[in-house]
Amino acid sequence: MQIKQGLAGLLLITLAACSSGGLGRSSDGVFAPGVSGESNIDGLIVGHRLMAAGEYELALKAYSRAASQQGLNVDTMSAIGSANLNLGRLGQAERWLRRAVEEDPTFPPAWNNLGVILMEQGNVAEASEVFRRAYAADNGNSDEIRDNLRLALANLANPGNNALQENQNYNLIRRGAGDFVLMSDL
Repeated sequence: MQIKQGLAGLLLITLAACSSGGLGRSSDGVFAPGVSGESNIDGLIVGHRLMAAGEYELALKAYSRAASQQGLNVDTMSAIGSANLNLGRLGQAERWLRRAVEEDPTFPPAWNNLGVILMEQGNVAEASEVFRRAYAADNGNSDEIRDNLRLALANLANPGNNALQENQNYNLIRRGAGDFVLMSDL
């Protein structure tokens, strides 16, 4: 009987500790702000850092977490599409990036990255048009988009030129600082 009462008392203490924030924890927390709660961490920033480090699968998970926190907006859809592109999932990447440009037709990174996918798939004519839209939406400010447009137009003008198609680099871009380069084997 005493063992049952002792266990019941221990259970009540444990439950009370859990409801008050944990054993030995003050209400302001012992952890640094933003570290203990995942909801305080911006999944887009984490995803961008993981993309820069080449950790595309982890970046995709971070972008998915950002989408669950922020909702599906042009930033999260474009980021998910770009991560899928780096993972070689062209169909999934294309669907996400098409949704992103439908959401915001003035968002240059989504247009550019959609153009990269289309070039990878051999849809040079559509890719050229998509790069034009990216360049126009960016007001011609991005060297990466201009270079991608230039490569696509050269491929469109000379579709059978194998020397032109070897070792082409198409640049993936994202909102904020930094860019991602996709090596093309077209």
